[in-house]
Amino acid sequence: MFFQKDNDKDGDLSKVAALLIHAAKIDENYSSIEEEIIKKALLEIGASEKNLQEIINSGKKIEGDSNQILDFTKEVKYMKEENKIKIIETLWRIIYSNYDADIYETNLMRRLTGLLYIDNKLMGDIKEKIKKEF
Repeated sequence: MFFQKDNDKDGDLSKVAALLIHAAKIDENYSSIEEEIIKKALLEIGASEKNLQEIINSGKKIEGDSNQILDFTKEVKYMKEENKIKIIETLWRIIYSNYDADIYETNLMRRLTGLLYIDNKLMGDIKEKIKKEF
């Protein structure tokens, strides 16, 4: 099971997509490369090919309608640890897809460390692992 709790899977994935889209848009440069990273991650954590574009579109709407990241971090908080780590890795991939992390992106990740109950050391280790990919 994707989440540790019983929920509407596509709805949950839409909120995860919203978080990933938010990270991609925070530097005001949402690229097709970032969207491909998001699609790949959603497929890895349980989205079906059939529903993928619908989940992305729903995620864009949720992200656009929200004024705070708490709206979409709640879902990630309840994920199994392995999927939560995949999401964190994906967030760093999105950030480094343009080979640089700006102040807004690093601030977002600092905030997410607390909101998602991620250990600072683990967050740093994931960041360094992903940074080496680019």
